[in-house]
Amino acid sequence: MSEYEKSNRNDDAQSIIKNHMIWSMGAGFIPVPIADLFAVGAIQLDMIRQLCKLYGIDFKQTEGKAIISALTGSGLARLGARAVKFIPGIGSVLGGVTMAVLSGASTYALGEVFKKHFETGGTFLDFDTERLKKYYNEKFEKGKEVAEELRKQQKEASGNADFSNAVDKLKELVDMKSAGLLSDEEFEAMKKKIIHG
Repeated sequence: MSEYEKSNRNDDAQSIIKNHMIWSMGAGFIPVPIADLFAVGAIQLDMIRQLCKLYGIDFKQTEGKAIISALTGSGLARLGARAVKFIPGIGSVLGGVTMAVLSGASTYALGEVFKKHFETGGTFLDFDTERLKKYYNEKFEKGKEVAEELRKQQKEASGNADFSNAVDKLKELVDMKSAGLLSDEEFEAMKKKIIHG
């Protein structure tokens, strides 16, 4: 692969990560803690699927979920802290903005870990979560800055109209799935339509 092709692939990978980061941040505004964990996890899995396609790696959904769990364990605990927002007085401290940034940072870090692993010729078979956890944590810290900057850009851009509309659609989708009105396949198909427009 030429340097030009590597550079293009790197740009494509960054674009995939950024787009999924934005959607994770939108999912961070969903008011039910379990629902937002579910939505962020689904968005992160979709990001890994797209990165696999870009790098020519066979996507393995079960392994993908296990790796997400192993790497984001502490991040998920932070996301779970969102339940605190329902306690009067504390809610304003841990509101939607903070959640959105944490969700985005987690997705950014996960994307960077997979990008680095795939760029060095790695696959799902040789993914060492213990070794890559330190890299994930470093990127999570950087991701908070990137997410905060994206949040500001989103707010300045279309007055949040399109972003809010997509978030509302994601909320409805999660509600329908939770109520048993959608199968996993239907949920994935509809989620992709919302994410990819």
